[in-house]
Amino acid sequence: MNKATSFQDSPSSNVDYRAGKYLDFFLASEEYGVEILKVQEIIGRMPITPVPLTSGYIKGVINLRGKIHPVMDLRVKFGMDSTEMTDETCIVVIRTADRMMGILVDRVMEVVNVLPGEIENTPSFGADVNSDYLLGVCRSGGRVRLLLDIEKLLGASDVIMMKNAAGESRQDS
Repeated sequence: MNKATSFQDSPSSNVDYRAGKYLDFFLASEEYGVEILKVQEIIGRMPITPVPLTSGYIKGVINLRGKIHPVMDLRVKFGMDSTEMTDETCIVVIRTADRMMGILVDRVMEVVNVLPGEIENTPSFGADVNSDYLLGVCRSGGRVRLLLDIEKLLGASDVIMMKNAAGESRQDS
């Protein structure tokens, strides 16, 4: 039985594949969460080398222990102003099934345990808004946190565009 099926087929049960541990971080004043199992590491500020002819939300690449990884400014991807580099700014290195990529965030808070009863489905924002990158909305401790589907957010087109601009070939991990 796959996780998505168990949630969709029995909405009254407490089984929710979205429950678990999330890295909690901020973009501007908004709180987000990404599954902790997708987080490779969190690094402080480091030089980001811009790469021409990439999307505006691709900040460039970093050299992390001899490997080159693209970095996305998540604020720009979400239509906000570009991230201002401060002492709290971090790069969260994400590992998905087929790639590793950094996401620039304003500040990292903590790892939180999100319980099934704290998660609501993403509300409908209308036909013009694509919210496929959201797993759901978490309500806990009087706060609202958007849970990101990082696999969908770091879509293949972003990475292919980045690798083509950098002149790299796709490598399997």
